[in-house]
Amino acid sequence: MPDAVPAGPSRARRALLAPFDAFGRHRNLTRELTKRDILGRYRGANFGLMWSLMAPLMLLAIYTIAFGEILGSRWNQASGDTAAFGMVLFLGIMVHGFFAECFARSPRLMLENTNYVKRVVFPLQVLPWSVALSALFHLGMNLVVFCVLNALVFGSFSPYVLLAPVVVAPLVLMTVATCWVVASLGVYVRDINQAVPVVVTALLFLSSAIVPVDVLPERYRIVFDLNPLTFFIDQIREVALWGRLPDWPGLALRGAIGLVLVYASHAWFRVSSRGFADVI
Repeated sequence: MPDAVPAGPSRARRALLAPFDAFGRHRNLTRELTKRDILGRYRGANFGLMWSLMAPLMLLAIYTIAFGEILGSRWNQASGDTAAFGMVLFLGIMVHGFFAECFARSPRLMLENTNYVKRVVFPLQVLPWSVALSALFHLGMNLVVFCVLNALVFGSFSPYVLLAPVVVAPLVLMTVATCWVVASLGVYVRDINQAVPVVVTALLFLSSAIVPVDVLPERYRIVFDLNPLTFFIDQIREVALWGRLPDWPGLALRGAIGLVLVYASHAWFRVSSRGFADVI
């Protein structure tokens, strides 16, 4: 009689891949949820998916006029040109918008999907991934618009823009980890939904999305540097606008931190989700 195959390695492998099962055994479900989320957002709108392009452009115009024309904000690399300043702003708004969309939806994610929560067999951990992938789709669309605008305004765009997915990857990990924690807390602490918009606004104005950090007094820079979005905003500008390679050691460090956060937050979500059905 042959020896039984030990179950230990299989269990260890499953535990190792568990935070990413949205791309494994649940990939079809994740794809359908993401597709539904993207298309459902614009259902009934006359312009449909065009709003995914129009909304950031409208926001860009507002911020460019407010900060570029009225307040006179400038980046040294933009050489005082309003159009170049707009491109700088656009990239910052894109990166912040990705995180803000996921973060703002997280507190009510379980509450808005009670039919899934009450199904014992439904993998709830997939929901934050579908939200992140939906936001990632809009980020990709905005990046395409940026390349087109940059080509129209300056006649070309940086080939290093192809490294944008590598730059954004650690941010995606951190975002999904944040979504798992905030989504679970949103079930038990409903007040968190009221605090999230304040945090989202603070992350925008205390990052390099709108304000060039190098012109700030030294005592204020630490606040901006502690904002995790500042690094990713600066790096996406490096590859997409300034035509330089990203900070590889910085990306590697944040990728490692992102992986640690993903595993820790996934474990938290798995434990805390056991009581969702009772609370909801």
